[in-house]
Amino acid sequence: MILEEDLQELFYDLHESGLFADGKTISDAVLLRPAATILQAYRSERLTVDFDLRAFFDANFETVAIGETGYETEAGITVESHIDRLWEVLTRHPDSAVKISSRIPLPYPYIVPGGRFDEIYYWDSYFTMLGLRQAGRINMIRHMIDNFAWMLTTYGLIPNGNRTYYLGRSQPPFFACMVQMLAEIEGDHIYGKYKPALEQEYAFWMQDSDTITAGQSRLRVTYSHGHLVNRYYDNVLQPRTEMYSDDAELIASGGQSLVTDIRAACESGWDFSSRWLRDQQSLEQIRTTEVVPVDLQCLLYNLERVLKKCFELAKETQQAQYYGRLAESRAAYIREHMYDGGEGFFYDVDGPTGASTGVLSLATVYPLYFGLASPVQAAAVSDVLEVQLLKAGGLVTTTYNTGQQWDSPNGWAPLQWLAYSGLRRYGYHKLAQTLSRRWLSLNDKVFAATGKLMEKYNVVDTSLPSGGGEYPVQDGFGWTNGVYLAMKAAEHSVT
Repeated sequence: MILEEDLQELFYDLHESGLFADGKTISDAVLLRPAATILQAYRSERLTVDFDLRAFFDANFETVAIGETGYETEAGITVESHIDRLWEVLTRHPDSAVKISSRIPLPYPYIVPGGRFDEIYYWDSYFTMLGLRQAGRINMIRHMIDNFAWMLTTYGLIPNGNRTYYLGRSQPPFFACMVQMLAEIEGDHIYGKYKPALEQEYAFWMQDSDTITAGQSRLRVTYSHGHLVNRYYDNVLQPRTEMYSDDAELIASGGQSLVTDIRAACESGWDFSSRWLRDQQSLEQIRTTEVVPVDLQCLLYNLERVLKKCFELAKETQQAQYYGRLAESRAAYIREHMYDGGEGFFYDVDGPTGASTGVLSLATVYPLYFGLASPVQAAAVSDVLEVQLLKAGGLVTTTYNTGQQWDSPNGWAPLQWLAYSGLRRYGYHKLAQTLSRRWLSLNDKVFAATGKLMEKYNVVDTSLPSGGGEYPVQDGFGWTNGVYLAMKAAEHSVT
């Protein structure tokens, strides 16, 4: 169900009214009557002299109560104890399909990030699972993976989240990493169980790859330096349902062509960042679909490698070799065309020119995390991290301060984990330890002051809160909880 299609002018009038601080409140509301009935009532009542739009909304919609609203942290407890108590608060049980809303009902329990995010989110979930693993909550990991597999079977993709308004886009494809995690816990039979879902995931990202040629781009596939590679995209060509007013305002100043690039940036998870901006500053200069992102190539390399393993275990040699060749080709592209030897980091490629976009970002750690970097490249990246991106509270996301949340001065838990693990993989244990101590200390400091773990942190000035973005800083928070526990456990294992 897409609310703007069902509610028509009521949807637009609600978003344009200025009555709601967050458009997601409207888009996530439960309809108390069928949409057609509500719309008919609106058309009849709105022209009356004393019509009150907010009262009409309250009479016909039920806003979603956030699960952790009212939850208070017990004074004096440790961060670990706080997280342990939060698992149940952030747990959502199998959804009822009876209520009319934008929620996609899922068949198994799941963990939500927290705050305004009261649905499962794709890439968040991998980092949340890191903490679930440390907490011994393996059943929940399995349930969440089963939900993603169900969505792949049902919809052909893992959407950004389980909302109908997210069905046009996915998020960074960490599903293969989730399967690897569960296989490490339960054994290689897991690869066979999820092989069909992994194949569907790959088919989604590679759709139309057999019909394009050099110089063309279609959906999520494009060509660069003679290699078939991928980009972020979104299949829906209209303002985002959940942020309609923001998009409408931006389009009014920058043009309708911005829609796809705004939505594509949301699929990247980095919404928004200088990575996607032509001038590294202005959102009106967004051009996400022109960028070949290094993180996405690394994630799809990993998916190809996992598919290769699935077919090897199934003794299907020809298919295993096929995915092996795809992985080798993608790895060659990443090493040869996404690395700047002079600057010493991996970068995103500008699709039209084939050159670097010029933005140094923490996406540079993905080749280390997945073991793609050569020893020389890893050494150079570690130097860049230490000299240019490491700050008082951890690693800053980019070197640009644009007011966007995926830029300086903000640091994000998933990127800290990828960097930390990548550095350890290549033997840079001292720098990894420095990073973990600064990041964990910042988490501890903010928790001591607020009783909360946050979605993101100001790592440049640890006395200030993070900022930027389209909504206030959220607390909860799924991936911060997961990375905190995993990083603590990893540090204990080497001390």
